[in-house]
Amino acid sequence: MVEYSFKVRWGDTDAAGIVFYPNFYKWMDEATHEFLAAIGFSTTFLLTEHQTATPLLEANCQFKSPLFFEDEVILQSEVVEMKQKVFKISHKFFKDEKLVAEGYGVRAWTSFKENPKAYPIPDQVREKMMPGNAETVEG
Repeated sequence: MVEYSFKVRWGDTDAAGIVFYPNFYKWMDEATHEFLAAIGFSTTFLLTEHQTATPLLEANCQFKSPLFFEDEVILQSEVVEMKQKVFKISHKFFKDEKLVAEGYGVRAWTSFKENPKAYPIPDQVREKMMPGNAETVEG
């Protein structure tokens, strides 16, 4: 599991002062990139060295209680399912140790060397993606 922490900014909220829901998807995307970096496969490294990326195929988020301007949030992410070419990463949002939202993203391990095409996730990546690797990153 990798933790990504951040503070809600004014621009993340709507007219009622509550976080506008698309921002949860933005943060899940950021947390996925932080997760990959924490296990040694940053998005920049994957793109520049291997012409590989992890495009999003599916996303979902359930909201349990609102977040507001300047709330401190911890987002915990871990891979919960892995197939040959696709992985599912779970995201849990916490404010003061209370679960406020949870969601997931399904992503394909994809080569961009020519036409984009999913290919098998390398074994060295699979080993590091598996749950149980505790890392913390700040954002």
